[in-house]
Amino acid sequence: MKKPKGQVPDFPKETKSFTAKEKAVWVGQGKNVYLTIDNGGPMGDTAKLLKTLKENNVKANFFISGNNVKAHPDFIKQLAADGHLVANHTMTHKDMNTLSDEQVRKEITDFEKLYKSITGQDVVKYFRFPYGKYSTHLLDLTSDMGYTSVFWSTAMRDWEPRANGAEDPYNDIMNNLHPGNIILMHQGSKENMEALDRILKDVKKAGYSFGLVSEIKR
Repeated sequence: MKKPKGQVPDFPKETKSFTAKEKAVWVGQGKNVYLTIDNGGPMGDTAKLLKTLKENNVKANFFISGNNVKAHPDFIKQLAADGHLVANHTMTHKDMNTLSDEQVRKEITDFEKLYKSITGQDVVKYFRFPYGKYSTHLLDLTSDMGYTSVFWSTAMRDWEPRANGAEDPYNDIMNNLHPGNIILMHQGSKENMEALDRILKDVKKAGYSFGLVSEIKR
């Protein structure tokens, strides 16, 4: 549902039926870009990632599964210290549609407890469904738990090797840049990490600023 560069894409029809009860965002406002980085699998080059974000003075939004939070506490502490937003991506990165309501709530609350035990902070109430798989029922459930679910307006098939290396993620993002752009990027993609510095610099050159999803007005 992409549109020409500079234009906000179309979104699935069901988004038009969402009420205030369904807390969800899929695009922001103005000349802002929201870099969201998912990590339910391989960690990739965390040192390079942190260094690139810091050198470009960019704050990103991380959706990290609890199993990775538990295995890499120092990385999580550094994200929090550097001012990035770290949000709930469930404890074990299962498809929420395959679980009971009780199991879904446990996935979310177990993440909350783990995050607080590592950082000493409460997790911000933003959530991303593993694999982007959700239902209106699950959206209502997470909303009732106080969470705003974050979707996206630009995504890539970056869980697979890219045919043209770092050029592919760079072109995917730059050719779809638009106001309020919520970019979904997977941390485990080597090509993403190779392209990131160039992406951040050129997004800024195009007149956009990077923001946190907590700044999006609904």
